[in-house]
Amino acid sequence: MKLLQSKLAQYIEPQKAKAAGVYPYFRAISSEQDPEVTIDGRKVLMFGSNCYTGLVNDPRIKEAAIEATRKYGTGCAGSPFLNGTLDLHKELEHKIAEYIGKEDVMIYSTGFGVNLGVVSALTGREDYILWDEQDHASIIEGRRLSFSQSLKYKHNDMVSLEKQLQKCDPDKVKLIVTDSVFSMEGDVADVKGIVELAKKYDASVMVDEAHGIGVFGPGGRGVCHHFCVADDVDLIMGTFSKSFASLGGFIATDKEITNFLRHHSRSYIFTASITPASTAAALKAMEIMQSEPERQENLWELTNYALDGFRNMGCEIGHTSTPIIPLFVRDNFKTFAITRDLLEEGIFVNPVVSPAVAPHDTLIRFSLMATHSKDQVTTALEKIQKVFRAHGIIK
Repeated sequence: MKLLQSKLAQYIEPQKAKAAGVYPYFRAISSEQDPEVTIDGRKVLMFGSNCYTGLVNDPRIKEAAIEATRKYGTGCAGSPFLNGTLDLHKELEHKIAEYIGKEDVMIYSTGFGVNLGVVSALTGREDYILWDEQDHASIIEGRRLSFSQSLKYKHNDMVSLEKQLQKCDPDKVKLIVTDSVFSMEGDVADVKGIVELAKKYDASVMVDEAHGIGVFGPGGRGVCHHFCVADDVDLIMGTFSKSFASLGGFIATDKEITNFLRHHSRSYIFTASITPASTAAALKAMEIMQSEPERQENLWELTNYALDGFRNMGCEIGHTSTPIIPLFVRDNFKTFAITRDLLEEGIFVNPVVSPAVAPHDTLIRFSLMATHSKDQVTTALEKIQKVFRAHGIIK
């Protein structure tokens, strides 16, 4: 065995979990990703999806994707920089710019690619990137690739952020990057506080709205719009793989920034363009989100109902106030075992364990879609209460 294989063969954590019968990943779904899915030939309630709008199986979006494929084919066979720009891409960019309220928009092939390519490219060696310690992995990878000085602040802590800003040379660029809704624990960034500090210290702000769009704000425009600070946020990022029921992502900002990024952002220049089907699907999803506000209203009704239910049964759910509800277990093996037992009870949830979080912060991630019914949420609450009691998490 070569040295590389020999070294990597020492990683046996998945094998240990499989041997214990609790390995929870790569569970094959053989149906559409709706509130109910099919796994191993049986129906399971899906509470592990990020499609908060519930649009991923909407027939109007499917038809839009099919029509785009008929017209443009299945792919672009190149990056947007060269041969991969379609008029459909330009239409989506224009519509998102109007939707978010920014001068210009760039579309990337994935949401991860947006953060990777934007955060790594914007600032120089003498500049600063200030980031929340619980930012998404794509933001972290972007700042790792940057030559700028990296300053981490405590989670959602404005005192900590200000202390880090005070370390910066006032004449250098300072970019504050944060999630709007933190993807694992569901809490919301203090975007108002961040904007105030940015004004005080002449910093720029980038907000990742991956889990905010479709959930917060008028027409689902996100947390920045919900708190009326979108005009003060320099860059707003979004992904199509969640509420937009598609695949890809975007950055919305001013034309000076997009002009630079179009010629320097490596994950944009050197990655094939988003497919025609994905582009058309995102366009149609954005249209539906704005024309059907009842989806967002139902999502919040279900969210408040579930939050009350978990609190009443004694679950520890942290500071969430969103459709992402963390159910803290605080034990790796128990988290895996509970995930397995809930699937046997017909409830699909996601385990979050170390190293994604600290070992004492492991949790079950429960997430809602606008298309869930109240009866489905009630069933999930009952099954979770049963399994959590069996494992001694609640009384």
